[in-house]
Amino acid sequence: MEKLVSSWNNVQTVPEKYIFPPEKRPGNVTFNASKSIPVIDLEAIASSQDRDATIQKILKAGEDFGFFQVINHGVAEDLMNDAMSVFKEFFELPEEDKTSFYCEDAMRNNHCMLYTSSLLYATEDVHLWRDNLRNSCHPLEECIQHWPEKPTRYRHVVGAYATEVKKLSATILELLCEGLGLEPGHFGGQLSEIPSLLVNHYPPCPDPSLTLGVSEHCDPNLITILQQDSDVFGLQVLKNGEWIGVEPISNAFVVNMGYQMQIISNNKLRSVEHRAVTNSEKARTSVAMFFIPNGDSIVEPAKALVDPRNPAIYKSFQYKEFMSHFLKKTGGTDVALEAFKLQAN
Repeated sequence: MEKLVSSWNNVQTVPEKYIFPPEKRPGNVTFNASKSIPVIDLEAIASSQDRDATIQKILKAGEDFGFFQVINHGVAEDLMNDAMSVFKEFFELPEEDKTSFYCEDAMRNNHCMLYTSSLLYATEDVHLWRDNLRNSCHPLEECIQHWPEKPTRYRHVVGAYATEVKKLSATILELLCEGLGLEPGHFGGQLSEIPSLLVNHYPPCPDPSLTLGVSEHCDPNLITILQQDSDVFGLQVLKNGEWIGVEPISNAFVVNMGYQMQIISNNKLRSVEHRAVTNSEKARTSVAMFFIPNGDSIVEPAKALVDPRNPAIYKSFQYKEFMSHFLKKTGGTDVALEAFKLQAN
C-alpha cells in the first residue's frame, strides 16, 4: 500500500523512478483548444435523417482522430456524478479499508484490484504517476459481489453505471455498423463480450513536465468509453505529430477506437496514440470502460469491407493471440499490428 502514489505524493520533487527519459517527457504542458476532438450529439439519432448525419460525423471522427466525445447519450447526469463521487471517495478511504484490494501480482485475476502505475510495476523501467482501481464486469452479477463495500453505496452505484455505459456502447457500436455497411450486431456477441472498468486516479505532481500519468499507447480492445473529471485537463491525443488536449466536458463521454476496431474496419477507422499528463494543483480521476473481445473470438477485417480494390490488410486471428503479442511487444505502438498484417500489404 505504501507504493500507491496517493500515499506519498506530497513531496517537493519527482522521485527518480518516475522521471521519464527526455524524449518521452511531456515538457511544459499546454492544451490546444483550437483543435479539439469532435463533440457529437446522440440525441439526433432519433430521426432517420439526423441519424444518418450523426453516423457520418462518427465515421469522420473515427477516421481523422480515432476519438470523439458524445453528449445527450442517455446515461443520466446524476448517475455519472454519483459514480465519479463514489470513486473519489474510495481513494480517500483509510488504508485499512482498501488493503484487501491492493495487488502487486500481475498474474492474479481478481474481480477488483487496486494497484499503482501498472501491473508491471515490479519490472517496468519508469513508473506512472497514477493509482488504479480495476473492476471486472463480466458477468456483472457475479463480479459485483467482489467489489468494495465501502463507500456503502459503491456496489449499487457502480453496478448501475456499468450497466448504462454498456448500453451506450451497444448504441455506438450499432451506429458504427450502419456507417460501415455491416450487418446489425456485427460488433456484438464475442467481439465486445467482456467489459472491464478502470478508475485512474492521478494525484497532484510537483513537476508535471517530468512524468506521465499514462504513457503514449493505443488500446488493444475494440472500443473504450471514458468519463473525464469535469474540470481537470489531462487526456491528450496525438494528431499530426502534435499532442492535443481533450477538453473535459461536463456529462460527456470520450469514445476511442481500439486496435480491434481498426483491424475489423480494415483501417477505415483508426486507433490513435493517447496519453495522460499530470498537473501540480489538483487530483484528477477518470473512469474508462473497455469493451474487450472474448479471447477465443476470431478477429479479422469484415468481409463486407474487403474486395479486389480494397484487399484485406490483416489476417484472421484469435484475440488471445493478439494480446499475447501485444503484452510482449517493444518499440512503437504500430509494432503491435505488424505481426497481424498480411505480407502482401
